[in-house]
Amino acid sequence: MPSTNWRDILANRDRRQFPEVVVPLESAPLKTKNDANDSDNTQDAASIQEKGATAGHGQTTLTLEVLRAEILAETAASGHNTAYDRKAKVINRAIQDIGMGRYQWGLFVLCGFGWIADNLWLQGVALTLTPVANEFGISESHSRFATCALFVGLIIGASFWGIASDAIGRRPAFNMTLCICGAFGLAAGGAPSWVGLCALYACLGLGVGGNLPVDAAVFLECLPPNSASILSGLATWWSVGTLISSMLAWAFIPNFSCADAATCTKADNWGWRYLVLSLGAITFAMFLCRFLLFTLYESPKFLVSRGRQDEAVAAVQGIAHKNKTTTWLTEEILNEIGGEPEANEKQSLSYGEIIKRSLERFSMQQVAPLFATKRLGISTVLIWFCWTCIGLGYTLFNAFLPQYLSANSSTYVTYRNYAITAVCGIPGPLLAWVLVDNPYLGRKGTMAGSTVITGVLLFCFTASKDPNVQLVCSSLESFFQMAMYGVLYAYTPEIFPAPNRGTGTGIASCLNRIAGLMAPIIGIYASIDPVTPIYASGALILAAFVAMVFLPIETRGKQSL
Repeated sequence: MPSTNWRDILANRDRRQFPEVVVPLESAPLKTKNDANDSDNTQDAASIQEKGATAGHGQTTLTLEVLRAEILAETAASGHNTAYDRKAKVINRAIQDIGMGRYQWGLFVLCGFGWIADNLWLQGVALTLTPVANEFGISESHSRFATCALFVGLIIGASFWGIASDAIGRRPAFNMTLCICGAFGLAAGGAPSWVGLCALYACLGLGVGGNLPVDAAVFLECLPPNSASILSGLATWWSVGTLISSMLAWAFIPNFSCADAATCTKADNWGWRYLVLSLGAITFAMFLCRFLLFTLYESPKFLVSRGRQDEAVAAVQGIAHKNKTTTWLTEEILNEIGGEPEANEKQSLSYGEIIKRSLERFSMQQVAPLFATKRLGISTVLIWFCWTCIGLGYTLFNAFLPQYLSANSSTYVTYRNYAITAVCGIPGPLLAWVLVDNPYLGRKGTMAGSTVITGVLLFCFTASKDPNVQLVCSSLESFFQMAMYGVLYAYTPEIFPAPNRGTGTGIASCLNRIAGLMAPIIGIYASIDPVTPIYASGALILAAFVAMVFLPIETRGKQSL
């Protein structure tokens, strides 16, 4: 019996055509000026419409000539004008005309799994520190090296998978990140030693670290450009990850943990292992949902970069089919704009060229435009400063919150209060979603207001040792902190020009992760007083607030640069 060739099966599925969804190009409406700005088209939309009217005798529908004018304007602005770039722009336009639908909302949920996993494990590791310290005979401060090991994996994973997804494709990276995370998470539940546990945490971090960059790329490349703000809604899933970890910890750790370190053995301390095994099983289940329950089409732009434009067209048509709508994209139109495959111009990019383009985002050629004007330069420096301060401040408090709570309460009360704190964080991004379009607050006002309240509440947390007072402070802090993150994720890409947006947001994310890596080290070696890291966290959050006040750009009601 011949063996199953899964690669051929996937390739055949990618080439499946949906002729019933294909309509003539003229059926697509011509973009208005606002639509053109939403898709980051830098050519004046009025001139494009004028060309459309001239070519079509006053009509307002899309024609091949008008489409070509749009694409040439966009490629000229980006600085790249190869066959690949032209075809990628055509695909962007086709996806915009398909619009938001079932396929994108399905991706919203599946990409949300990546956000869940990110905080699921960050908080999950934090919740295991005390019982792990008891079992392996290490101090509570040195147990924070487990968080440090996780962050090492996160940083390496984010760098590796961001580039790997450009080389091997979005779909395998999209699935493998959760698969690796789930597999090593399950293995960590049986760790025989302290060093082995840290190594397994670092390995699962390799998978977790790839979730945000890969999932964001998958979602954005299938999202209509004028719906890109929906990306900020993914922050809500982050709070769900915290909730799942805290509820499971509350169920397992108080009931299946040692009373003290002096008499602790593995047989009496299975609570943290049950937690880690449960988190690993949940992560692996999310991987199976992605792999088995959803037809994920490979990124059309990646397929074009590999010279597989028939599959790219089929993917776009598949999205239209899933959304129960139509598309005008065909190979013929793609070739008319980008060039025939038989032409001398190279159609696909080599692996080396793909990696080079990925690394170009961090070259001086890409960084310099972020300082093209004084206003933009100030905004760039301040937003990077905010990401750094928040990355360090958030981790100093949240990664060790169970230890702070346990200092003044029983194990049961500690994990109960942590679960309540997690629940209170879920509505935060939803409130931010409502307030960011308020004419009196906008993006800056909402972000700065939630940040300063977060910083003040961190200092209030240290003012009393009463567990109930600390619960109130930590719950309110969680709510406003999640609101802050929700706006920050939406605001950051909006202030950068489109051709350099990946560079600006990529550096901000990198600074955030590096700062997070420093937090456990500071917590271990600079915490003579147990509340010192909390004071430092509050000061850093307030420093970010000051930087937000001086941000010169308000993006509410404005089109992307």
